[in-house]
Amino acid sequence: MGNWEKLGLPTDFDGIVRLFPLPNLVMFPHVIQALHIFEPRYCEMLSEALESDHLITMAVLEPGWESHYELVPKLSKFVCIGRVVSHTPVGDGRHNILLAGIQRARIIEELTEDVQFRKARVEIIEDIPMEDPVAQEAARLELLKLFRPALPEDLAQSDAFSDLLSQHIPLGSLTDVIAYAINFPQAIKQVLLGEHRVQVRYQILAEQLVHWANTSKSNTLANEKPIRSFDGNPPPFSVN
Repeated sequence: MGNWEKLGLPTDFDGIVRLFPLPNLVMFPHVIQALHIFEPRYCEMLSEALESDHLITMAVLEPGWESHYELVPKLSKFVCIGRVVSHTPVGDGRHNILLAGIQRARIIEELTEDVQFRKARVEIIEDIPMEDPVAQEAARLELLKLFRPALPEDLAQSDAFSDLLSQHIPLGSLTDVIAYAINFPQAIKQVLLGEHRVQVRYQILAEQLVHWANTSKSNTLANEKPIRSFDGNPPPFSVN
């Protein structure tokens, strides 16, 4: 993993965040997401972030947002605070950025400020690790074993990705990488984002990956080739 992994919240962080809501992207700590920003309100958000702490918080729109997107659609309460680690203006007021997830948080209240984008006060959520180091290492190895078959062939054979998985990634970080990388249903991703107990996140992921393996095997026998319920790819460049 990169040097950005060492990034944390500023020492003077006051709990106020800029919200970047999207309907179908659940961001996690310990991963990097590419984003294409072009709406004026989010360009304003990016400008403010770059002039200060470089923080943008990814939020998810609750179902039904389509009918009132231009107003103030409801957000899921669990969010991921991210830091802009790369910024490239691409002309016509558009921007490409890389956002590194650094911290889980929970929305306490939204704030009213004289800006086009939404802001909120959040409560930081810290992970509760597994206490038994032996059980933790066993869980980490099991997740890696279950995760590899779920990867698409090109990613599974990638030297860079293999190197990443061969590193001793802590269990908590590994659960976030897997939760982000696999195209689980959004509801499951939201549960995983909101779950601060590493052991519970591991159990949910193991169950989901076992279910995928059993489903894939059944489809292979029935159709002579596997049908993936998810493709393992990270989300593409997200637009707002």
